Formats: sequence, structure tokens, C-alpha cells
Amino acid sequence: MVLVKRLVLDVLKPHQPNALEFSKAIAKAGGDYRVCTTVLEVDEKTETLQVVIEGDAIDFDAVQSGISDLGGSLHSIDEVEVQGESQAG
Repeated sequence: MVLVKRLVLDVLKPHQPNALEFSKAIAKAGGDYRVCTTVLEVDEKTETLQVVIEGDAIDFDAVQSGISDLGGSLHSIDEVEVQGESQAG
């Protein structure tokens, strides 16, 4: 089994929820997720975010669903770190 340990995502979202509320909601998708959000660009109706998620086994589908539920859209997966089962310790 391959575990996803880190994702760096490019996300477009409306101004509400704000970056803090958005990050907290994404963190709730997993029990041990650490979420770091950087606002890269703000325009009249939207914000472009870089969202870094780290955890022991990130559920990408749950994260993607959470982003959609908050009114956001995933533009790209910019970085991924995975770990094979034989490396897990």
C-alpha cells in the first residue's frame, strides 16, 4: 500500500469562508492533518490559495470533496509525497 504523506494544491475559492475557516475544514477531513494555507492572489470575487496538507495517510478524495463543499475548486496538484508500505515504520 502506498500512503500519501504530503500534498501541495492550487485552489480557487470564494472569499468566504476565509482562509482560517477553510484550512480548519480541510484539516477535519483527516484526524492528523496539518494544513498550511497561503493566499497567493485576491480578486473581486475569489482567492487563489496554495494549500499544503501533511499527514500519515491523506485521503485525497476526502480532501477534494471538502474543497468542493466549501465552494472551492482544485486547479492543480503541484507537489506530492508518497511512502511505500515497506518504508513505513
